[in-house]
Amino acid sequence: MFSHVMIGTNDLDKAKAFYDSLLGTLGVKPAWVDGHRIFYRTPTGVFSVSKPINGQPATPANGGTIGFTSSSPEQVDAWHAAGLAGGGTTCEDPPGIRDGSTGKFYLAYLRDLDGNKLCAAHRMGS
Repeated sequence: MFSHVMIGTNDLDKAKAFYDSLLGTLGVKPAWVDGHRIFYRTPTGVFSVSKPINGQPATPANGGTIGFTSSSPEQVDAWHAAGLAGGGTTCEDPPGIRDGSTGKFYLAYLRDLDGNKLCAAHRMGS
């Protein structure tokens, strides 16, 4: 359904360092830089961070969350630790198992350097 997700930042260099480390825990290669944007390309889609083209400050989406697929609870924990080490802040409950309407997930939540809410998710076996 989606081809890409793009969020804003107020400091592209800091965002690149943060996301290179964070997404590296998920096996994603460092970003490709295109002037005022950075791109992470995978076989399943593209994640991008950009300085706002209109010149206004970047702000996080109220109520928005961007979720990244993880292959194991250990990978979720590594993602969370990398995010905290890179200057992100934890939010929601600590990493752990959550029961949802579609089954059990191992989840961790962070806010990036610009306040965007992120999640790493691993679907638990039945």
